[in-house]
Amino acid sequence: MATVLEKIATHVVSRTLFSTLAMTRAQQAVVDTIGCMVAGASDQAPRSVAAAFSSEIGPTGASGVFTGGRASLSVAALINGTAAHCLDFDDNFHPARAHASAVLVPALLAIASAEGSISGGQFIRAYLAGLEAQAAVGFGVNPSHYNRGWHGTSTVGCIGAAAGVAVLLGLNEERVAQAMSIATSLAAGPKGQFGTAAKPLHAGMAARNAVEAAHLSHAGITGRSDILERRQGFLDLFGGVGSTGWDGLSWGENHIIETRGLVTKLHPCCASSHRVIDAARDLQNEHGFSLDEVQRIETKVGQSAVDNLAYPDPADEMQARFSMQYCLAAALLQGRLSLADFTRDAIFRPAIRRHMPKISVSAYSAEEERGIERIAHQVTVTLLDGRRLWNERLHARGAIAVPVTDAERHSKFSDCMRWAGLEDDRLYSTWENIGDVDSVRSALRTFDQPYSNVTRP
Repeated sequence: MATVLEKIATHVVSRTLFSTLAMTRAQQAVVDTIGCMVAGASDQAPRSVAAAFSSEIGPTGASGVFTGGRASLSVAALINGTAAHCLDFDDNFHPARAHASAVLVPALLAIASAEGSISGGQFIRAYLAGLEAQAAVGFGVNPSHYNRGWHGTSTVGCIGAAAGVAVLLGLNEERVAQAMSIATSLAAGPKGQFGTAAKPLHAGMAARNAVEAAHLSHAGITGRSDILERRQGFLDLFGGVGSTGWDGLSWGENHIIETRGLVTKLHPCCASSHRVIDAARDLQNEHGFSLDEVQRIETKVGQSAVDNLAYPDPADEMQARFSMQYCLAAALLQGRLSLADFTRDAIFRPAIRRHMPKISVSAYSAEEERGIERIAHQVTVTLLDGRRLWNERLHARGAIAVPVTDAERHSKFSDCMRWAGLEDDRLYSTWENIGDVDSVRSALRTFDQPYSNVTRP
């Protein structure tokens, strides 16, 4: 009887035809992640990682590094994955409870940057394989795995991305399963690191581990193919109370990117705050109040969101990304959030700080959340004139249920480019159609210049 990893490997290797919608959404995810990587390359987190491995970075390495230079496949994936996730502007993927693309795209780019014969079509196929593998692994353990405190990006994301890299390398079903098995031994990352530089490092480590697991499998290293479901395996150790396992795992005709999709972020901060921000902004647009007219704001979110948003009084820009108080106050004061709101100087603006104590965060009870995969986040705004305004959101803007427009996607990419000191609009047209190029490595030449000379506050 086939193991779970063998079933996943068989499926992702055999699925070679994709709908136009699946290809389009995959390309949109790639271009969105590229924008986040370019913008993030000047951040302290990827710079520090690059400094740690500076002796391995030079002009002639195998793979391009977005902070400048070239390095080994592993180091390039590590640095670029950290850059993709450090601004918390990259997409979310609910089936894996992971920042799927921040792991997948840097891992796949490490390979494609080193091998000029990899086409855009091969790259997108590998992306879709890795995404479906992430969803399949997450199926058996989430949401309890995530709620228990594991960062799905560095656990589920690592295992699934290893399948994507293995597919890009042209490995057979057995070797794809073994790549995922090896990646299971490398998967780790506690959510207790949220609000620190270790959090985006999780994405970098997962990308590096996926690359290394696939190459180790290709070289003949083996692990147990039943490591997900066996005693002392992934489910047993990482699953948590409520994990169901993979007995009900199946695949439909449509790819997971069509049925569940990714969530494109429009706010550069923890997604746990996004539904409340959107719900509160809806109320503000409808009723026209300012923060000066607000007496208090009460929010109610899932327990995992409360755990994630651990900084009511953030001391630096990374903590601010995980602060409901800061993010919501800034969004309501300005009407939006941007990358410029998450600098050392910006987070201490008195105009925002004086409103933050008005905002409280509470969690649904375990009983209220039991048996519900996704629960709406609520906001109640009490105004000084006595009015109480209430709203809730099940999905943030950017989910396939509330999709962003093409103009919004392009605007976000342009914001990321400006943050990196670039204005070239041709970059967007190149990468939104990456599936059509003959060589991904050739397309990457648009990013040959280093971004390490860009300094942010």
